[in-house]
Amino acid sequence: MKLRRLATREAGFEAELAGLTRGAALQDPAVQESVRAILADVRLRGDEAVLEYTRKFDRIDARSLAELEVPKEKLQAALEALPLREARERILEFHQRQLQSSWDYTDAEGTRLGQRVGALDRVGIYVPGGKAAYPSSVLMNALPAKVAGVRELVMVSPAPQPLVLAAAALAQVDRVIGIGGAQAIGALAYGTRSVPRVDKIVGPGNVYVAEAKRQVFGQVGIDMVAGPSEILVISDGRTPADWLAMDLFSQAEHDEQAQALLISPEREHLDAVEKAIHRLLGEMPRRKVIAASLEARGGLIETRDLEEACALANRIAPEHLELSVEDPQAWLPRLKHAGAIFLGRWSSEAIGDYCAGPNHVLPTAGSARFASPLGVYDFQKRSSVIDVSQAAAARLGKLAAVLAEGEGLSAHARSAQMRFK
Repeated sequence: MKLRRLATREAGFEAELAGLTRGAALQDPAVQESVRAILADVRLRGDEAVLEYTRKFDRIDARSLAELEVPKEKLQAALEALPLREARERILEFHQRQLQSSWDYTDAEGTRLGQRVGALDRVGIYVPGGKAAYPSSVLMNALPAKVAGVRELVMVSPAPQPLVLAAAALAQVDRVIGIGGAQAIGALAYGTRSVPRVDKIVGPGNVYVAEAKRQVFGQVGIDMVAGPSEILVISDGRTPADWLAMDLFSQAEHDEQAQALLISPEREHLDAVEKAIHRLLGEMPRRKVIAASLEARGGLIETRDLEEACALANRIAPEHLELSVEDPQAWLPRLKHAGAIFLGRWSSEAIGDYCAGPNHVLPTAGSARFASPLGVYDFQKRSSVIDVSQAAAARLGKLAAVLAEGEGLSAHARSAQMRFK
């Protein structure tokens, strides 16, 4: 495996960095067309189409979706055998602090203005299934929704494993249906005879699931269209090389398109980490995936100093950013764009993924420049409240009429004027 080495002072660095950090999962026309056809079929034929695609893609033969719904007794039985409660409590404690409340105020003329904050009615959660088991994804998506007050959570997952069922029981998911792929996204977005239409769909999936979420957006809300996993580590050269090699592995093992970058001003430190990578790789069960990821999108980047390292991290805007330096608090103000920031040598990204408390559903592909981690606020919506007093209707009505006439909207102007003329 050949690992890419870059240095900011070398000619051609900008072009190399652009090639390295360019989005890996560009929209594939073939995927788009396939998903479009599946969604249209689900919208037209409902349950029958979902069952047909489930047989075709997931190799699960069922006569009805009722056969694929997991009874709550089975969820509870799975929970009794597994230790997930501490993770749940930490995730709940963090997200309860995000809960927003309604507010209002009254101005001097007696007009009351404010905002009503309320929860979404029904949310769909997609959880990858089959051979994989992602109980952490269940907790991270379901618990903030429950804190927000969502009335009903409908989870879809193809052939969900016991760990996933246990997490669903712990998070008080209302329904679990054993379907997946673009057809499951379509069922949630449009509703079928057996699957209720939801207001928002959240959760990770493969390229077909991501594309389906992109295409149904507008019919329903979505959390984000997530790309491959990312980690960027800034090191001052004093963190053990083996620790950092394993931190890079922790994201590279997700899939071949994941990205793992280490930035440091210390060339000898970068050398040591590269040696650790080659030495430790053979021990990893997913070494082929890790090697492919590191070779395609991994990199060790030498900067002039830590200040330049922070500036470079802001340009990349990674999903996960580890600040592995002696005094991380001193450098934190320089970091503006990242999904999650891990401070100090003891804060591994892996702990954040599972049980630290903050959400692990994070913006990828540079979208941390404008997007945020999944949170309680994603399951709440806001309505403005406007209660104009009679005294204010005349003064504000005149102002509204002037603006409306200026825009050529005479009915707007007259609507305001009628209340004081």
